[in-house]
Order: sequence, then C-alpha cells, then structure tokens
Amino acid sequence: MFDAARYLERINASSQASLAMLHRAHLESVPFENLDIHLGRPIRLDTDALFDKVVTRRRGGFCYELNGLFSRLLTARGFNVTPLSARVASDDKDGTFGPEFDHLTLQVEDAGEKWLVDVGFGDGFIEPLRLDERGVQTRGGRDYRLSEDGEGLLLSCGSEKGWEAQYALSLVPRVLEDFTGMCHHHQTSPSSIFTQRRLCTKATPKGRVTLKECALVLTEGTERRELPVLDEDSRRQVLAEHFGVAL
Repeated sequence: MFDAARYLERINASSQASLAMLHRAHLESVPFENLDIHLGRPIRLDTDALFDKVVTRRRGGFCYELNGLFSRLLTARGFNVTPLSARVASDDKDGTFGPEFDHLTLQVEDAGEKWLVDVGFGDGFIEPLRLDERGVQTRGGRDYRLSEDGEGLLLSCGSEKGWEAQYALSLVPRVLEDFTGMCHHHQTSPSSIFTQRRLCTKATPKGRVTLKECALVLTEGTERRELPVLDEDSRRQVLAEHFGVAL
C-alpha cells in the first residue's frame, strides 16, 4: 500500500520539501536502472508493485516505474500531475525519434506555474524546468531549452557540439495505463536499448555514478574516472556500495 511518509524517507526528503527539492532528492537517492529486465523479472505498471520495488526493496527502475511512482507521491503532496508521452531522440543523432509512449514524463502544476518533471531519464535535468519558458534554463550547471515543435515541445540540452535533442514531448494528457504497451516492448524487444545492455546510474551531489556492463564511471564536475568491473561478484559489490541495490 502506498505510504507517502515511507517514500519521503526513501529519498531522504522532508515533508516540507519543495517540488525542486523532491526532484533532486529523488535523483540522488533512487537509481535509474534496467536490471530486472536482464533478470527476467516482469515489470508491472501497478502502484503497489512499484512502491514495493522502489521503496520497500530500495531498488530503482526506468521511466515508467520512476515517474509513474513519483507522480503518486506528488499527487499525495497536493500537486496537480499529468503524465505526458515523449519520443526519445535516436542515439545516432540523426534527427529521428522513437515512437509515442517511448518515454513517460510529467507535467506538474505548482504555485500557478507548469513544470516539466522527470526523474526517469537517467542523466537528465536535476531540477524541474518551466514548461512555458522558451529561453535557456540552467540546472546543475547544464543548459536546457524547450522549443516549439508542432503541437508539442522539443527538449534539448546544451553541449560542446551545440544543442542536442533529448526528446520530443507531446502535451496531450495521458494516464499511466497508456504506457503499458511500450513498457512491455522495452522489456522484451531486441531492438530496445534496455534489453541490449545493463545500466544503473544515479546523480550525486557533485556529479554522477554509473555502472555499465564492464565499468564503473564516477564523475565530479569535469573530472571523470572509469574503473573496470570484470565479473559478477564485482558487479554485486558495486551495486551494493554505490547504489544500495541487492538483487
């Protein structure tokens, strides 16, 4: 059963935390990971199941799980939350995007403003973005921009190469159940990035920690260290030490 107090404890946030504080606390406490997919454990878009996984068993998840559950916490805190569908930009950077419902993100209304909230995109913005702002928005030292894209919006992130698209966002209101089909696809399709390789990543107060297939990557500001992880015993130790995850 959903328990907002336990959820707040899980993400090390107080009951008085603002939307931005909750967003940052979640990203620094709950990893973005796809490990259950590689363990053959089905992921169900059911609030009780998600609460058990993320809060009780102190695991992470991918967008449908993390944003799906976070929306429940925000609703319990009195925010007006609307799930939105996004199409993720291709890794090939060729201007193409995934299908509808490729990614679940959230529109949240707070103090008369609409915010883009996303705790399920891996290395994304650390605090919410203003949905109605078209200028540069800086979060955690990185620049983001929302631009008009037909009837929706395009989220881009600034880099040394210029603006790089992250996802195309539809503003049509959705519900969690709308994402069931693509959630199944990303668990089972050989074409999904989530079935191709394991990943576990989490923001830290000064950077990010990421466990890839054969390496642990530690970033702090502009400094980056990559350490080899050569066997499954080492992976389990890294998961426990850096993410608090026990499989």
